Amino acid sequence: MVDAAFLGTLTFAVGAGLATFFAPCAYPLLPGYVGYAVQNDETGLGGATLRGLAASAGAVVVLAAIGGLLLAIGGRLAQRLPLLEPLVGVALVVLGVLFLTDRAPTLHLRLPERRGSVVGAAIFGGGYALAAAGCVVPVVLGVFTQALTLAPPQAAVALGSYAAATALPLTGVTLLAAVGSDALRAWSGHVGTVKRLAAVVMIVAGVAQIIASLRYLGVL
Repeated sequence: MVDAAFLGTLTFAVGAGLATFFAPCAYPLLPGYVGYAVQNDETGLGGATLRGLAASAGAVVVLAAIGGLLLAIGGRLAQRLPLLEPLVGVALVVLGVLFLTDRAPTLHLRLPERRGSVVGAAIFGGGYALAAAGCVVPVVLGVFTQALTLAPPQAAVALGSYAAATALPLTGVTLLAAVGSDALRAWSGHVGTVKRLAAVVMIVAGVAQIIASLRYLGVL
C-alpha cells in the first residue's frame, strides 16, 4: 500500500515539474526552437524523436547536477530543514499565485547555435532546464526539501518524477513540431490549463508544507 505522505510528495513533484517546464523565464524560448526545428527538419519523425529525446536528456543532466548539489547541501543542513520548510512553503504559495495570475517574472534568453542538431538539441534542453529552474527556485527547493524527508528509494522516485515531468515535454514539443501546425495549435490550446493546474498544485503544496512544518515546530 502506498503511503499517503509519499503519494502527496509524488503528486507535488509531478506538478512542480510541469510548473518548472512552463516557467516564464524559459517558456518563451520554445516558439523559436519549434520554428527552427520545423524549418530544418530533414530527417522526418525519427530525427525529430532523436532530437526531442536529446533535449530531454540535456534537461535531465542539468536537473541531476542541480539536484546533486542541493542534496549535498541539504545533507549538511538536515537538522535545519524544519526551519527552512515554512519559508519554502510561503514562497511556493506566492509563486503559485503569480503563475495563476500571469504575473510571474519573465526573462528572455538566446537560443544556442546549431539547435537543429542532436547535440544542439541537448544543449538547448540543458539551457532550458537551467533557465526554468532558476526562475522557480522555490519550486525546486520545495521538491528537494520534501525528498530529504523520504527514504532513499522513495526520494529517488520523487526526484525522478520531477525530472521527467520537466524534461519529457521537450520531446513532446519536438514531435508536435514534426507532425505539423495543427498538432501545435492543439498543444497551445491546452497550455493555459496545464499552467493553471500546476499553479494550483504549487499553492496547495505550499499551504500543506507550511501547516506540516509549523506543526512539527510546535507552533500549531
